Amino acid sequence: MKVDREIDLRGEVCPYTFVKSKLALEEMDIGEVLRVRIDYPMAAENVPRSMENEGQEVLEVKEVDKTKWELLLKKKK
Repeated sequence: MKVDREIDLRGEVCPYTFVKSKLALEEMDIGEVLRVRIDYPMAAENVPRSMENEGQEVLEVKEVDKTKWELLLKKKK
């Protein structure tokens, strides 16, 4: 899958992980894919749920290891 943009939010906590992910998506075109790297366990749950509530598509939540995750988000609107 083609990733159009990537942001590294390791070291950030909620709600900043969601806010920064949302701001990154706002700068992108509809249909583009954003990869978000996080290391905060609550963000691995909260960011995907919040993105779906915002009308965006969560393509994948991948656990890289026990302390790191990658999210693939697709801009829908």
